[in-house]
Amino acid sequence: MKGRMSTTPEYQNVLVVGGGTGIGLGIARAFDEAGYEVAVAGRRTEVLEGAVSGTGMRMHRCDVVDREQIATLLAWFEEEVGKVDILVFSAGVNIPGRSWEDFEPESWDRVVQINLTGAYNVIQAVLPGMRKRGDGLIFNVTSLAGSQSVQLAGVPYSAAKSGQNSLGLLANLEALPDGVRVTNVIPGETNTPILDDRPVPPPEEKRARMVYPEDIAQMVLAVARLPRRAVVPELIVTPAHMPRM
Repeated sequence: MKGRMSTTPEYQNVLVVGGGTGIGLGIARAFDEAGYEVAVAGRRTEVLEGAVSGTGMRMHRCDVVDREQIATLLAWFEEEVGKVDILVFSAGVNIPGRSWEDFEPESWDRVVQINLTGAYNVIQAVLPGMRKRGDGLIFNVTSLAGSQSVQLAGVPYSAAKSGQNSLGLLANLEALPDGVRVTNVIPGETNTPILDDRPVPPPEEKRARMVYPEDIAQMVLAVARLPRRAVVPELIVTPAHMPRM
């Protein structure tokens, strides 16, 4: 246990998949600064190295589309850190061409594989162990585009995030009797690098009005500190200019 922790949380070990940048990195840093044992995973080694530099976090490369790599990640985490008390799935991509006429089937496949199938792969790998232990917490980072029609987000991304929302809600319903809680984290516009993949990336003054990863991270940390009797199926965080309809 890290010396800077003033109180002992119910959970100690946090695995953030998709933790190299954006919302995932913001959440990982919040847990690390609060004294949890944190490891981040993602596809790009150089990005992960930058994410953990100067922190107490560990890193491991993993592609969420590859189930063998996920199994290797979990074996590494168990050996290096311990059991996964908290899982955060925050891997996600989008593409510039987002309307029906502007993307190829291969782009559809990539977005759905990473955002939806990737979420399934990681949650499915961790959930059985949590259910067997009778305890655990999963944060499934989705998007407001999966809860309502947001044309700017595009067809593949919105469809994948809609499925990811359902995945998290159903996992929560099934796992609750076994002591495992699943929270869908649903952000609105957030100032992260994924904005660079928009057809027209927004200017800095517009990005400044968006939610920041650290805003979402503080809400996730608050949910993690709730007693087991409290369940938060959905956590919605949006900037003031786009409240959920």
